[in-house]
Amino acid sequence: MTLEAARVETKARPAQVIGPLGEPLTLDSLPPPSTSRWVVRRKAEVVAAVNGGLLSVDEACDRYSLTIEEFAGWQRAVDRSGMAGLRVTRIQHYKSLYERQQKF
Repeated sequence: MTLEAARVETKARPAQVIGPLGEPLTLDSLPPPSTSRWVVRRKAEVVAAVNGGLLSVDEACDRYSLTIEEFAGWQRAVDRSGMAGLRVTRIQHYKSLYERQQKF
């Protein structure tokens, strides 16, 4: 195996990424795998960890028992509306707002 092949095979992973509130996130500071109550901040931390390369999508889904669709929904909500889009009580509001923006 060449050195280049070894680098590709063992993708470098950052030790920390910037979280949704600007704080450093590490694997140890992420929500515990046993998390059952998903508040906005915890969802946003998982999305930030994946976006920053701290976790892969598959690792996040395995670690937190999420479906790909559920994680993709979180990521889409953050992309469209920021952390506020992750609020369960406001999902319909942000969805209709996004759809209206797409019409124009």
